Amino acid sequence: MLIGIISDTHIYDRAYELPKTVFDEFSNVDLIIHCGDVTDKEVLDLLSDLAEVIAVRGNMDYLNLPKQQILNINKFKIGVIHGDVIYPRGDKLKLRLLGKEMGVDILISGHTHTPFIDDCGDILLLNPGSPTVPRCPIKSIMKLNIDDNIKVKIIPIE
Repeated sequence: MLIGIISDTHIYDRAYELPKTVFDEFSNVDLIIHCGDVTDKEVLDLLSDLAEVIAVRGNMDYLNLPKQQILNINKFKIGVIHGDVIYPRGDKLKLRLLGKEMGVDILISGHTHTPFIDDCGDILLLNPGSPTVPRCPIKSIMKLNIDDNIKVKIIPIE
């Protein structure tokens, strides 16, 4: 299964549109995960034209979305959160501990606007960054390929 991962789009409050790269890269995915701070339902509508969308509520969202989701894909249990419950922002030890509490193999979060892939041994921590308002030099999204094993890559957006 090929999964597109996106977070912190902030459409209309901080950005006006999703970059074309998002649609190009997600045109062949089976599922799209949005880790919150969608800020406008139109984003979910546009993404759902490409694939099924699973989304969680971020600290800037007014949408009625769950605060977390747990997905079972193949033999892997995947947790999805926004990440605003973690302080300091993006603390990997606290993310790992939360992932263990949730009983997941992979914990996907956003909120930092900075992408990372961190294999802690027992939990894989993923953050796609932001395609519109990054807090690092690159705008980004992510793709996760799950079959018998896991392959993940950060996709920079020009």
